[in-house]
Amino acid sequence: MARPLRIEYPCAFYHVTSRGNEQKEILKNDKDKEKFISYLESATIRYDAAIHAYCLMNNHYHLLIETPSGNLSQIMRHINGAYTTYFNLKRKRAGHLLQGRYKAILVDADEYAQELSRYIHLNPVRAGITERPEEYAWSSYKCYISKGKKPEWLRIEFILRYFGKKEADAQKKYRLFVDSVIGSEYENPLVETIASTILGSADFVKEITKKYLNDKQKDRNLPALRQLFRKPTTEKIMDTVKSVIADDEKLSKVASIYFCHRYSGVSLKEIGIRLGIGESAVSQASRRFAIRAANDSKLKKTVEKIEGAIKVSRV
Repeated sequence: MARPLRIEYPCAFYHVTSRGNEQKEILKNDKDKEKFISYLESATIRYDAAIHAYCLMNNHYHLLIETPSGNLSQIMRHINGAYTTYFNLKRKRAGHLLQGRYKAILVDADEYAQELSRYIHLNPVRAGITERPEEYAWSSYKCYISKGKKPEWLRIEFILRYFGKKEADAQKKYRLFVDSVIGSEYENPLVETIASTILGSADFVKEITKKYLNDKQKDRNLPALRQLFRKPTTEKIMDTVKSVIADDEKLSKVASIYFCHRYSGVSLKEIGIRLGIGESAVSQASRRFAIRAANDSKLKKTVEKIEGAIKVSRV
């Protein structure tokens, strides 16, 4: 398995998830979930972790976590290591509990924290466990809508501030925000992740790459680094898209927007100028195309073909 690229710095935000080995259950009952939550709490005390949202499922978990001290690896060693020890001792077993390394995506919080919190809180609804997120006991959602006692270590203020200055008003608006997509298809914000590592605007990716990755350029054993540092031009991307989608001009343009947004590393403004549309239109078109591709098997194959061609051109 290729090593994941870890980008760590003070006050970074991450979406973190980890699954049970061979998709097996790792949180089998309420006692297990309570114990896992106790390790989230101790991570905030011992390692300065800031937990903004969480959801514990039977065979995996999701966290939206901030690292004021820039120490994600240390935090996750504590959480996963302590829980694995507890689980193995309780069940008199040995060996790996989790499936490989945890997956951590660096997040542009101002742009994606709201969407990611909603995605995290709707996990039990998507899985068909409950009809509404507040019916599920093992996520932070109830605290966001004032239906449960908030533990001192859970940070809900950062996300709620986007919904209003007064807590009560913000909680109502956040609930409406989550309710608005229940029962319908909605955007999975993670589909816009770049190189399986960063979720953010082109400017955010460029800034992070410049600040934190230049000293790692020599380590070409990391696939994510190859994707981040070898950026195809918008012209090359558009030519590649046209070569694959030659008979549908409208689809070719939308696909070009998506692939330029995802792979070129240039700003939304530059992509918009190149394609004759506004910045917000670039972002919206890219997201809509990603959702369409995720739900259309034929288009998904086309996307994979274009991605393959783009990656080959960057080798």
